[in-house]
Amino acid sequence: MIIWPGAKALPAGSSEERKGCGVKTFAAIDVGSYELSMKIFEFSPKIGIREIDHIRHRIDLGNDTFATGKISYEKVDELCRVLREFVDIMRGYKVEDFKAYGTSAIRETENTMIVLDQIRQRTGIRIEVLSNSEQRFLDYKSIALKGQDFNKIIEKGTAIVDIGGGSIQVSLFDKDTLVATQNLRLGVLRLQELLNKLNAKPSKYEGLLEEIIESQLSVFKRMYLKDRTIDNIIIVDDYVSALIQKRLTGSQTPGYVDSASYEMFMQIMRTHTKEEIAARFGISTESIPLIFISAVLIYRVALLMEAKLLWAPGVTLCDGIAYEFAEKNKIVGPKHDFEQDIVACARNISKRFMGSRRRGETLEYICTTIFDSMKKVHGLGKRERLLLRIAALLHDCGKYISMVNLGECSYSIVMATEIIGLSHKEREIVANVVKYNHQEFDYYEELGTTTTLDPQAYLTIAKLTAIIRVANGLDRSHKQKFKDFKTTLREDQLIFTVNTAEDITLERGLFEAKASFFEEVFSVHPVIKQKKII
Repeated sequence: MIIWPGAKALPAGSSEERKGCGVKTFAAIDVGSYELSMKIFEFSPKIGIREIDHIRHRIDLGNDTFATGKISYEKVDELCRVLREFVDIMRGYKVEDFKAYGTSAIRETENTMIVLDQIRQRTGIRIEVLSNSEQRFLDYKSIALKGQDFNKIIEKGTAIVDIGGGSIQVSLFDKDTLVATQNLRLGVLRLQELLNKLNAKPSKYEGLLEEIIESQLSVFKRMYLKDRTIDNIIIVDDYVSALIQKRLTGSQTPGYVDSASYEMFMQIMRTHTKEEIAARFGISTESIPLIFISAVLIYRVALLMEAKLLWAPGVTLCDGIAYEFAEKNKIVGPKHDFEQDIVACARNISKRFMGSRRRGETLEYICTTIFDSMKKVHGLGKRERLLLRIAALLHDCGKYISMVNLGECSYSIVMATEIIGLSHKEREIVANVVKYNHQEFDYYEELGTTTTLDPQAYLTIAKLTAIIRVANGLDRSHKQKFKDFKTTLREDQLIFTVNTAEDITLERGLFEAKASFFEEVFSVHPVIKQKKII
């Protein structure tokens, strides 16, 4: 139940009948770089997720942020006014719950905390700022809402091109598995601001954009494409997608356009005036510069990848917000294994830094076995288990830079590498676990001077570090001697019973050093017992 600013508590449903049917009303708010939008949804186990209203207000927060580094008072004032109107609309729909997220325009401004506090004080709405990887993951979830269309298209080599105001995210799928994702600072508002600074004529725009875009895409191609074939591109944007959805780009099926038809659409954008384009597509002239920039971005990516088909599912961040809320509250079941995509992303990062797949998977298996057997002791959940798996896969990525300063180098790589679906805080937890797997653990009094992590996150780091150290000790020789083992928790002992005929003298000899920190964290002493196979 929500208590709106200056109002009494609202009833928890729009009517007794809807409550009886288990219908829940939810609002998703996206404070974007280019516009402020809100979608109202109805949820129920029977109907799933149904959109019932979509309200949009254009406000160029990104122009302020990317040009001056701050959001002006006038824009904050306008933002608060529109959000108060959103509150009235939510009250009218008797919304029971809502989520409000801010993206790059708020994330990259210098006065983020001041802006967020003003919004909360003046509207009662608490906006959470998404990291780039969290934002793109929600966009990705919104595509998965399309179910069969999404699952079918990613069977072949596919790229998701997610175009925002500040940057674009390119994610690659190979045989329905996410294999790579990269953020490029080529957002439409950022590019528009750059073009404005160059004082170029509109006739020069495409050539300039091509030079700017190609310089970054060529690096992406060398790093990620190589011999990979990309047949399809999924487009997520606020500009061209609507035209493809309405079949205005020459396509026969709503939302789909082949490369030849898109080439014809680009020719129209190049050769017609703003007024002619606006009349032809039924859009405002003021939106055409951003549509053109987005269209060129899509065109250059499609040429680079030699894609044959473009699909614009017409989804927004609000759809991803709604899906995440419904999934967490068990209103809808999972339509795709997103956790496996995060793990696949970590595996590919390990591969990029020459990590041993066999060693990483062995360590992952030992870590998760220990984690599962210690549930009653550690008090951690599914999300922490996922972070442990990622840390195990990336445990030695720093060797790519230095065999000596392994901990610090591994930390730097994890912090500098985007892992889609993880928040900045979660990435910092993983980075610290990887770091302290190799070097002396820093206690909170010391660690607190170099990080903003709270005590709860620190305890998570300590617990996951204790587990990965013991797992590392069990495979010290890197020969996977502990492939066949079981764990038993007995009072103050965790017993590892290993079935192997191999000599485990090295593991036994070095195990105590790893076990001491485990015992300090959990008050449980790990013990190795060997059953020799004859």
